[in-house]
Amino acid sequence: MSRQDPSLPILRLCCALLTALGLWTAGAQAARADVTIDVNQGVTQPLPIAVPGFSGAAPYGDDIAKVIEGNLLRSGLFRPLDSSTFTEKTLDVNIQPRFDAWKQINAQALINGQVTVDPDGRLRVDFRLWDVYSSQQLLGLQFTTTPDNWRRAAHKISDAVYERLTGEKGYFDTRIVFVAESGPRTKRVRRLAIMDQDGANPSYLTEGATQVFTPRFSATSQEITYMALRDDGASLYLFNIETGRQETLGHFKGMVFAPRFSPDGNKVAFSIEQRGNTDIYVMDLRSRGATRLTSDPSIDTSPAFSPDGSKLVFNSDRGGSPQLYVMNADGTGQHRISFGEGRYTTPVWSPRGDLIAFTKQTGGTFHIGVMRPDGSGERILTTSYLDEGPTWAPNGRVLMFFRESPGSPARLWTIDVSGRVEQAEPYKGSASDPAWSPLLN
Repeated sequence: MSRQDPSLPILRLCCALLTALGLWTAGAQAARADVTIDVNQGVTQPLPIAVPGFSGAAPYGDDIAKVIEGNLLRSGLFRPLDSSTFTEKTLDVNIQPRFDAWKQINAQALINGQVTVDPDGRLRVDFRLWDVYSSQQLLGLQFTTTPDNWRRAAHKISDAVYERLTGEKGYFDTRIVFVAESGPRTKRVRRLAIMDQDGANPSYLTEGATQVFTPRFSATSQEITYMALRDDGASLYLFNIETGRQETLGHFKGMVFAPRFSPDGNKVAFSIEQRGNTDIYVMDLRSRGATRLTSDPSIDTSPAFSPDGSKLVFNSDRGGSPQLYVMNADGTGQHRISFGEGRYTTPVWSPRGDLIAFTKQTGGTFHIGVMRPDGSGERILTTSYLDEGPTWAPNGRVLMFFRESPGSPARLWTIDVSGRVEQAEPYKGSASDPAWSPLLN
């Protein structure tokens, strides 16, 4: 198989899971000859894993274990086992578990931990990851944090487990910025909001006096760019989440929209509409100088950089309907890459560089799909009344988007890159335009 084969990451992932658990040996390969992987459909059996409540300071131990369990379950790669089946009730991080007790319930991996409160009031969280069948410890780490930050400890443990068992970076210690919507359709209030990737800790970043659209995270910092629509026009903003500092990118003649950072965080690409024509510009945030990249008499919009910053993907109706195009970062070499039926919009390059995600409309139906940067290998991942606005998790394995049904408000959903694990985000409010943060420091 070539590197570009979209099924290869699924096969690699399954092998990584088996290897990490000590099962991918010649003997195990022979013993498991009846196990098959349909790489075309991306079907793998989720790994049975036990996550009992951590011992020590209550209620943190049980709460941390539940967050870890939820993260691993939503990834689609793990199957947390029902705690009512656990026969070993008391676990100590300093003593090996009774592995036979966990084999009886078919657990292949086990996470156990302990939470203590240090004299200074900080939480210390120790955990161990065990391979049940080889009776070996795979991972042992300790995190120290403030009590109000216990969720981040749980997310960091989830990331460590995910990486150890898959060989790929996790994505749980991240945040989502999005547009929180409220009020009737005729007087819709659209506020900038942020939450943990699992829907916890939602809060507002703007008051609702202006309508906000298309927030986008920097790949290098906890900073976002977004568009705000006022009575006197639209403006682009930078917002530093850590400091709360907000600033405009300047005043432009015409409507500005669809901003997105370059991979190094030093530039922002966006569109400007003037007299019916829309073109793409890129601004250097250090000099605040803007350069025009397209000049076609059509609508060119939704620019997104490749991970190395050398190219941009965008959509344009220069061919008669919205399609995807790629160009060099200086605007040269513009060429079309989408040729299927329907209208293609909102493209975004995967952090891995191997795929471009997009929204596609065919008739009255919307889809989230992916294709390779040369336009080959198009795959549709979702289909509904209205699916739109994909954003990549920082490891390039999961997409978030928003979905709207007739008579129902917009909600956030996720889909893994295989198209197998599709689910609603735990956040229950009406939301659109999600953007995934990089991993937190």
